Amino acid sequence: MARLLIIGCGGVAGVAIAKCCQNSEVFTDICIASRTVSKCEAVKEKLAPHTKTRITTAKVDADNVEELVALIKEYGPTAVLNVALPYQDLTIMDACLEAGVDYIDTANYEPEDTMDKVWREKYEKRCKEEGFSAYFDYSYQWAYEDKFRNAGLTALLGTGFDPGVTSVYTAYALKHYFDEIHTIDILDCNGGDHGYPFATNFNPEVNLREVSAPGSYWENGKWIEVPAMSIKREYDFPQVGMKDMYLLHHEEIESLAKNIPGVKRIRFFMTFGQSYLTHMKCLEDVGMLSTEPVMHNGQEIVPIQFLKTLLPDPASLGERTVGKTNIGCIFNGVKDGKEKTIYIYNVCDHQECYKEVGSQAISYTTGVPAMIGAMLVCQGIWKKPGVFTTEQFDPDPYMEALNRFGLPWVVDENPATVE
Repeated sequence: MARLLIIGCGGVAGVAIAKCCQNSEVFTDICIASRTVSKCEAVKEKLAPHTKTRITTAKVDADNVEELVALIKEYGPTAVLNVALPYQDLTIMDACLEAGVDYIDTANYEPEDTMDKVWREKYEKRCKEEGFSAYFDYSYQWAYEDKFRNAGLTALLGTGFDPGVTSVYTAYALKHYFDEIHTIDILDCNGGDHGYPFATNFNPEVNLREVSAPGSYWENGKWIEVPAMSIKREYDFPQVGMKDMYLLHHEEIESLAKNIPGVKRIRFFMTFGQSYLTHMKCLEDVGMLSTEPVMHNGQEIVPIQFLKTLLPDPASLGERTVGKTNIGCIFNGVKDGKEKTIYIYNVCDHQECYKEVGSQAISYTTGVPAMIGAMLVCQGIWKKPGVFTTEQFDPDPYMEALNRFGLPWVVDENPATVE
């Protein structure tokens, strides 16, 4: 039995909270904390009549370590689940260390202020040494390894879908299907339609920064970087159909390259419709995707943050989104001396997700794994001192939980591959 402090109350958090409430035998108590406590109260009011899990709420500034520490010590949780913004990962990790509690999140740290001197120096050094210009990477959080290990605490990073489930798929494939994995293609397909000319399915600022950045992949021990959206492939996704997909940089490439021995190439592809790409290109051309502050009527604003206020709230898309997602990995490698290829994937229906938890499938496919990762840490099944990503633990209990809590997976042993 566990007490879980959940920091954040957006779309992904709403799913994770609902799933914790479906899993009351593990999560006997949860506390939902956010800057806007009214959002937390609304979620509590919706879920409390239908669960045995005791729900409390709290107001906290996730950028303020002292506030976080005070809340953690007052509530006394078994672990802290961070489903706030990736900008806040480090302050929440600092608070967990000071308060002596395990930490779980769904996405790696991203610096909100790209003008920060320390970040800028680190960024420029990495560009020069590795030819790798992604502004988000695991290095900041991996730097906490000694602190968490010495404190006897677990930090589980990236237990969403990608990263998260895709990395567990990799560990599962290596354990049960391969002696060596040589190539990994991670395919993220959203076949949903929300009816808007342009909207993002999760935090607009994070999403647009991610997809407008240069693409990169891991091959033969080094990063290969390419212009944004310059590598396009087509793939016929089960239950979704033929879609255009584009190579992006994504954080699990970095951890898989580090933790999967013998892997020669890792790529990440995401599907985009032409309308989305056209809108994004126009916004980029006029400077609306910029993270650099500009002056407007005597006030400093960040264009991409202003754009966020104009776009539909991702949490509002659930009711109007129809169609399915398909997210998975194609693995090629060797088993018993013979070459082998398999495809492990999940298909999720937007409307079925909305009926269950009031969310579209993008939030659902991240929120469910967030609960599962927290469950395994709280139960002591995935618990050891240090900082870890999901492929570093036994995948079997996680894979079983995916089937049990709404994300069933398929293993195709004769898939089409990506050139």
